[in-house]
Order: sequence, then structure tokens, then C-alpha cells
Amino acid sequence: MKIENVVANARIADELDLKYIEENLENAKFTKKRFPGLVYQTRDPKAAFLIFRSGRVVCTGAKNEEDVRKAIDKLAAELRKLPNIGDKVPPHPEFKVQNIVASADLKRELNIGAIVEGLGLECMEYEPEVFPGLVYRLEEPKTAILVFSSGRLVITGGRTKEECERAVNIFVEKLKQLGVL
Repeated sequence: MKIENVVANARIADELDLKYIEENLENAKFTKKRFPGLVYQTRDPKAAFLIFRSGRVVCTGAKNEEDVRKAIDKLAAELRKLPNIGDKVPPHPEFKVQNIVASADLKRELNIGAIVEGLGLECMEYEPEVFPGLVYRLEEPKTAILVFSSGRLVITGGRTKEECERAVNIFVEKLKQLGVL
């Protein structure tokens, strides 16, 4: 399994002047008519931020929690350099992972029809004329797995790598019980 994206949020201040930040922070873009948040990207580690007037930020694009930490600290350091903002932003804002998107490859073709028939529609969605994959939802861990006939999986909703791995293991075990894997 490979982590593709970690989405986290944080509160970096009680209130932020987004227009001021856009004017003073290189590569920051604020288009109030299109979106109520400012967009800012970092290169190392690669991440993108949505920064809101409320002081909340959403970080996306990082590949692990360590990169989220580095990216948020980097954003905080850049904001702390700005005269009218700096004292409002802590050097290491706390963050919480909201979602991890991961991928896996079962390395074999899957018969989606047989999976749907064997598992029933109780915890899945499958509308091939709308979307080519089956959406399998687990309650514990609360995740969703997109299953494609190629054997590729996309796991979303987990808050840790372990939750994503556990979801894949549960799904694979169900496939083995059905005799399709």
C-alpha cells in the first residue's frame, strides 16, 4: 500500500487578513469572488494550503504526517515573518489528520460482478454506467475502498496508515472467503 495524499487541518491564528497575506507572501493567491480562502503552496515538502480568514488552514498533498508537520511549520515560519501577522502565529501549530488517500494493487484482475453478487449491496455501491469501480464501505475502520477490475484499490477515509492497511486486509479477507482472490 502506498500513501498518495494526507489531508490535515490546523488553526494557525484567531483571524487572518488574507488580502494582506496575498500581497506580502510570494505565490499566495486569493480570489475572493471564486473561493473564500487563500491558496498557498510549498515545494519542499510538496503541499498545498487553503488558508481561511478564521485562521484555519487545510493542508493537502503531503505524503505522510512528517511532511504535514514540516509543511505547516514552513507556512507558520513564512507568516511569522510578516509584520502584521507574525505575532499571531505559533511556530509549530497543532494539526489533525482528517483523511488519508492510499492506493494498493492486488496484482490480479478482479471480477467485479462476482464480488457484487457475493457480498451483496449492503455496504457497497456499483453503477458501472456512472463509475467503473465498486465502492466498498467499511464501518470499522470508517473507510471506503474503490475497487477496479484491474485489481487496483484506492483507500480513503482513514486517519492513519494503519487504518488504511486494516481496511485493505479486511477487504482482501472477504475476497478470499468468496473465492474471487
